[in-house]
Amino acid sequence: MSFTVLIPARLASTRLPNKPLADIAGKPMVVRVAERAEQSGAAQVLVATDAPEIAAACANHGVRALLTRADHPSGSDRLAEACEQLGLTGDDIVVNVQGDEPLIDPALIDAVAGLLSKRSPAQMGTAAQAIESIEEFTNPNVVKVITDAQGLALTFSRAPLPWWRDGFAGGITQLPTAPAPLRHIGLYSYRAAFLRAFPRMAPAPLEQCEALEQLRALWHGHRIAVHIASAAPGPGVDTPEDLERVRRLWA
Repeated sequence: MSFTVLIPARLASTRLPNKPLADIAGKPMVVRVAERAEQSGAAQVLVATDAPEIAAACANHGVRALLTRADHPSGSDRLAEACEQLGLTGDDIVVNVQGDEPLIDPALIDAVAGLLSKRSPAQMGTAAQAIESIEEFTNPNVVKVITDAQGLALTFSRAPLPWWRDGFAGGITQLPTAPAPLRHIGLYSYRAAFLRAFPRMAPAPLEQCEALEQLRALWHGHRIAVHIASAAPGPGVDTPEDLERVRRLWA
């Protein structure tokens, strides 16, 4: 199976300015992400960015980068342009690895890419892991996913899912066991033709309500295959505190 990893990266970040260029053990974070992705089975790994500074940093460390427009409203829009630049189309597989995941597991990238060769109805693939605490289950920043018998996503939500009607009658004091709750992991694979078409799809009301872009695909009738990971991925970087934690783990 052949696939391309694309890493969207932009300088603007409200909680951590210039995040892709943050130093981790002597290299910019976006370079560390690309190096992890290169340990996967990807045929090629590229950073898609609107910032010449990021492209230059990548070039300095031997990482390929594409300059894209600066007016893209989301990472998927940026990747759609990158697909056009690379001539990726049809059933070519693209994996979207976030530029703030310097500890991403290369095996997880391979697993999410492989979903689309195994499950022909799906236009997208993603990952999830078991939720093990009530705090995670009730946290709206932890996105939950429910799948069907074939491992295809039924829905995503920030609310506690599944809602155990009888077990939660007196409050949420334990986790449901059938089905067990799953935490969504923000790693995606796409068929290139679908990714190029996705930005032209009308935003879905449920997507806007939950602030979850993947709901647009389900709203328009497309299927998303879900890989269940056995272990949690390494921590991402959203804040200065996250960055310091990753630096300590790297050391």
